[in-house]
Amino acid sequence: MGTLYKTGCVLCAQNCGLEIEVDNNRIVKVKPDKSNPKSEGYFCRKGMNVAFHQHNADRLKYPLKKVGNQFERISWDQAMDEIAAKLKNIIGQHGPRSFAYMGGGNQSCHLEVAFGVSLMRGLGSQYQYSALAQEFAGAFWVCGRTHGKQYLHDGPDVMNTDVLLIFGWNGMQSHQIPQAPRHLQRLSKDPEKLLIVVDPRVSETAKIADIHLQIRPGTDALLLKSMIAIILKEGWTNKDYMENHTSGFDEVKALFENFDVRAALNVCELDFDQVYKVTQAYATRKSSLRYDLGIFMGRHSGLNSYLIVILQAICGRLCVPGGNIIPGHIVPFGPNSDERNPKIWRTVTTNSFPVCGCFPPNVMPEEILSDHPERLRAVLVSGLNPLRSYADTTAYEKAFQRLDLLVTVELAMTETAALSHYVLPSRSGYESWDGTFFPITYPGIFFQMRRPIIVPEGEPLEQGEIDLRLADKLGLIPPIPEKLYKAAEQSHATFGQALMEYAMTEPKAMKAMPFILGKTLGKAMGSVHLAALWGMLQVAPQSFQTNAARAGFTPGATLGEEIFQKILDHPEGLWVGKADEGNNVAEIKTPDGKINLYIPELLDELKSIDAAREKAALVMPAEFPLVLMAGRHTSMNANTLMRDPAWNEGKRPCTLAMHPDDAASLNLKDGQQVRVTTEAGSEKIELEITETARPGHVVIPHGFGLIYNGKKFGANVNRLTKNTNRDQFGTPMHRYVPCRVETA
Repeated sequence: MGTLYKTGCVLCAQNCGLEIEVDNNRIVKVKPDKSNPKSEGYFCRKGMNVAFHQHNADRLKYPLKKVGNQFERISWDQAMDEIAAKLKNIIGQHGPRSFAYMGGGNQSCHLEVAFGVSLMRGLGSQYQYSALAQEFAGAFWVCGRTHGKQYLHDGPDVMNTDVLLIFGWNGMQSHQIPQAPRHLQRLSKDPEKLLIVVDPRVSETAKIADIHLQIRPGTDALLLKSMIAIILKEGWTNKDYMENHTSGFDEVKALFENFDVRAALNVCELDFDQVYKVTQAYATRKSSLRYDLGIFMGRHSGLNSYLIVILQAICGRLCVPGGNIIPGHIVPFGPNSDERNPKIWRTVTTNSFPVCGCFPPNVMPEEILSDHPERLRAVLVSGLNPLRSYADTTAYEKAFQRLDLLVTVELAMTETAALSHYVLPSRSGYESWDGTFFPITYPGIFFQMRRPIIVPEGEPLEQGEIDLRLADKLGLIPPIPEKLYKAAEQSHATFGQALMEYAMTEPKAMKAMPFILGKTLGKAMGSVHLAALWGMLQVAPQSFQTNAARAGFTPGATLGEEIFQKILDHPEGLWVGKADEGNNVAEIKTPDGKINLYIPELLDELKSIDAAREKAALVMPAEFPLVLMAGRHTSMNANTLMRDPAWNEGKRPCTLAMHPDDAASLNLKDGQQVRVTTEAGSEKIELEITETARPGHVVIPHGFGLIYNGKKFGANVNRLTKNTNRDQFGTPMHRYVPCRVETA
């Protein structure tokens, strides 16, 4: 019998609670943690298999340097000295725009981002590239215009809603909200509730829905514009709500009036009466919306998000019980990096801008391959695998091979690590301290701190520790007095006072605060991540402090310390705050406190959405007659975090889903190898003939094509996508990729 530990899953953003048995330093059993107040004993097949993530043949143990075409083991001191020297030389010659940090999206290491961003800023750069800008850039940008801050993204109040309308989300497989399958099944079984799914596929969620609108791929904007037009024509707007809580609709209202709804829905290949019924239910009942990558990464990505906000607002369904609410948080997901601020950088080649502080990964290859004197020349990749996770693998390979310096911090020898000049081993989420920040809960604010339950093999370090050591070698940390180290060995109160005195006398202290905390308190605690959490709680925003007090914590100077100790005392996680359920609209941070429905930057695109133009735009080229959905979520993929294919042994985890009619027309058989070709490239893959696919629409899951033990498993769907096939926010059009399929 081993030792049982309470911890959290690292394989998706929900971080469900787990009970893990460890014997002889290995995970031998995993079960859901019923004491976790957020997941309440729920977990999925991915969490069940975290041992395959923790223990695999590709785990890194020591720092590596590429010499010729081979890697050689080196010491940490040598690695830090050489990387620091190369960075100083590159930035000294070409300026700070030559360096980019790519990190902050690793589910097993959220707290590293504080150190990575501080390193980036210490070197004078603003270039953080992250998956957030790969997936949600348009939606978050719209929130910045409508809600006042980019990080104020809303979610459905699933516990209190009567109607849940879903766009582009398969919650039975891709959770995005805690215990998603449980909530969806509850709504589906309740005769007083209504579950509506808009999806080209007969997804697992569509199968249990009361109504499934099997929309034509790429026509979501047409449907949304039609629904808004129906509501206006029928007088279903919530006039009191609009008067009190919205502004700007008069400037856009005319674009929906006299809109030819029937013609638009014909292009969508949807029944008018069914859409009318769905629209009426949403407009007149206690309803909410869940929308996700299916429309974020499709045609008219940012516009879809804008139309959804308009739909919610005119029906009075934003920031109200049972509708869509803005959840609380300890700290925002990122800054409000409004590109209209002249201090916000744009990239030198593509003129791209950040959203929530993050630049879109899809522009990075062009920024590296450019001839601009300030092009990217050095990239630090921390806990990510862009050669499999981001669009256009071929472009990334070409770009990364041109870099003067590529450093990868990773658990395993990934495809990106294999191209790097230096590879630095990091500890896993079960070998270090780290917190769960992503789960969206309401009204409670949840937090769990994972702790080490496995002793690492070799010399891997916490990811934040790696950033700290590099910052130290670069001279980015100001001198720290001995008394601060001594204070860290005493009480937190003593340390806090000493830190305050130091910060008042050292002008560079605030800029380097994560590193200062890591070197002092982190040394005393044995974890730089734990020190970062303590520091974050001491300076948490007033909004969180108010929410924490509402959850029973004591307001005042000791609030941060009280919460910190509670977190340590509750490895299963706990509610650290509670939102004001009676005044969620107060979360709107526009100048007038109202939801702004006028976004001039999107008006031209909104005007262009009509049946005739969209019908013409949707005509497929003869060379590529099918639409590929590049990136299906399933219970058998976990991006590139799960490398060992043994966890899917005996299953068909990576197939091309195709409708029987399409397969018959191409004389293809189930189980055979086929070749999928797009303008970007081609991949071989096993064919799965299924009626869950829509005619003319094929689907490939993401996260495969990984090289494990020298062998490739599955198809790399990002070999089929072009990084230049993106919207104005840098979001790739993964859900609408023209392709052809033929016998391999």
